[in-house]
Amino acid sequence: MTGKPLSAADYPLAEKRPELVRGGRGKHLADLTLEAVVSGAVTMEDLRITPEALLQQAEVARAVGRGELAQNFERASEMARIPQPVIMELYEMLRPGRATDKQALMNAAQRLREEFQADILATFIEEAADVYENRGLFTARY
Repeated sequence: MTGKPLSAADYPLAEKRPELVRGGRGKHLADLTLEAVVSGAVTMEDLRITPEALLQQAEVARAVGRGELAQNFERASEMARIPQPVIMELYEMLRPGRATDKQALMNAAQRLREEFQADILATFIEEAADVYENRGLFTARY
């Protein structure tokens, strides 16, 4: 992704490896100035975190032995490509008692795979479906 693997020495990326930091439309960190914002050359899309930036954070986390944190960044990377309304549907569905049965979550996982190529997030939803089924969380509403 970055040529050489990222390590703890590269963190924080914005300070140590600013050439790697880009906004959603590909602008470099140095391009994100107040003047550019005022002129309209920089938009909110330029300021949002990108899937690539989250994967870079995952790479650093894994390099320092924080595998679970790396997995969270990888899931977040997939989420950054999914439209906000879909994320909110998933959030609501994952609240205990909101999904009516396991199949609803399995369908959501399949949608994530097919429409958004979000395999890591889909696996997470499938694991949640198993846990919810084992704990009876499809019938209890909180």
